[in-house]
This record gives sequence, structure tokens and C-alpha cells, in this order.
Amino acid sequence: MNRRSALRGSLALTGSLLVRARTAGAQTAKLRVSSAPVDAGAASIYAYETGIYTKYGLDVELVMGGNGSTIAAAVAGGSLDVGSGNTLAIATAHEHGVAFVFIAPSGDWTSKAPTGGLLVAPASAVRTAHDLNGKTVGVAIIHGLAEITVRTWIDKNGGNSETVKFLELPYSESGAALAAGRADAASVEEPNFSLLVASGYRLIARPSDAIASQWTQGGYFCTSDFARAHPDIVKKFAAAMAETAVWANKNHDATAQILEKYSHTPVNPATHRMFYPEHLSAAEMQPLIDAAAHYGVLKAPFPAQELFAPGL
Repeated sequence: MNRRSALRGSLALTGSLLVRARTAGAQTAKLRVSSAPVDAGAASIYAYETGIYTKYGLDVELVMGGNGSTIAAAVAGGSLDVGSGNTLAIATAHEHGVAFVFIAPSGDWTSKAPTGGLLVAPASAVRTAHDLNGKTVGVAIIHGLAEITVRTWIDKNGGNSETVKFLELPYSESGAALAAGRADAASVEEPNFSLLVASGYRLIARPSDAIASQWTQGGYFCTSDFARAHPDIVKKFAAAMAETAVWANKNHDATAQILEKYSHTPVNPATHRMFYPEHLSAAEMQPLIDAAAHYGVLKAPFPAQELFAPGL
């Protein structure tokens, strides 16, 4: 594992620009929060559109766009107060001494509402973990969440992930890669997942279930300095996101309308939607940290609680 590249994936500043959205009316605490018009990063949009931020006295400026590295760099540099990032990226930053802390979850994998899986071409002979020995599997990011989940599933189900070649493959290119034989299987998430299944691509596993039946994929984070300096804002933000999670999990039609407004793209009714947990949970974050350490993405496991802002 090239740990330098792992750190670069969470921190390196690229040329992408963060596009600022409109600002809410004056309240008691101003906060610049990152967001994205996709399920995994949309909870902050839902809180904004429903007025939940305002209810908790937060004057939020949504900062739309940017990838994980630009968001991390903006939070570290102080041009963004709260960013959204996946658990592995923040754990990697923590291991390298970067003082990021989670203040609220942004989404969980749950076997009750799966949002992706491992697909193969319609005519593929691959049906089991053992069948993938010596084969090529597409994942969104090398040494990322998907690779860890696929490796874990293969090794727990009779295969040997050490024999598998992992290919970096965007979800949008997965169907073509499987059809052309460039990949024997591909880990795909929504909305591409449902589109490919509807086109005949076959699901062989839910690799994320091999980590746990429910685990935290990512969350909203700030610097430890910001959390110490603004404990009241951190608590208000966490409370606002908890209420947003309850609302979003019960109102998929309304969240779809909000996503369509911000993404300018229709939301497929067949798409499986993200599950939003109300609170940070060390028990739901630890399994991924342990798996990442097992496969060398992290140097060693550590208590998930170390990633949480004090008092949460």
C-alpha cells in the first residue's frame, strides 16, 4: 500500500473550485458547510432546504462541489468550517497526524437498505468468491472503501483476494468495462447500480455486508481546533443533523425532489436510497477501521472514538 497516495487522496489540493450556494438568513452562528447533490453528501442540503439549520440557530452557507481532497484542504486551511468525507479518508488523515474530527454522520451502509453491490456481465460464469481468484475487479478508488469491502467478502467466502487484480473504475464506466471483459466484476453504487441491474447485469454479492450489517461510510468533520473553539456550534450542528436524518429516512419523495433541484438530474424511483443515522457511533465505525488495518490501508487499528469531536 502506498500510504503517500492514500494521504494525497484525502488532503491534496487540486485545481477544482468550490462553488458557493446562497446564504440563509441571519441567525446566531454562521457556518460554511460542504455539500454535494448525491445521496451520500446531501444531508446538509436537506437540513438547509427544510429549515432545520435555522431551527437550531445556524446561519449556514452551503459550499457545493469539490472532491474529497479539495474539501479536506479547505477545512484544513480554514476556508470551510465543516466538510463531508468518507470514514477511511478521515481515518487515514488521523493516522498521519491531521487533526480532523467527525461531528455528525453523513450516511451508513445497512443491509436493510443496500445502495450497491458487486456486479458481473449477464453471461459471466462468475458466481462465487472463489470464481474471482485471479480475476480483475473494478472499484471506484484503489485502496478505497470498495476495495476493502470486496477483499473482505472474497476472503470470508472461500476466495483469495491476494490473487485478485483491482482496477480503478468509475461507476459510470462499469457496464462498458464488464461488457468488454476489461473487468470480471465491478463494485457499483447508486444511481448507476440500479441502471445496470435493470439492463441485465447480475448481482453476485453485497460486499459491504462482509464489514458489518450496518457501518458508517462517512460523516461531517471539522478541525479539532474548530471543535474546541466552538463547542456550542458543534452541538447545534450534530442536533440539526440528527433531526435531518429522521426526516430524510421517512421522506424519500421529498428528498428526491431536493436532489433533482440541486443536481438538475431526475432521480430514478428504483434507486435504493441512503440510510442516515442520527448520531455518531464508534461501534458502527470500528469495523471499517479494523478491516482497513487488516489489508494494510491503515498501519494499525485504533479506537474509532479518536475520530469524534469531544463530547459527541
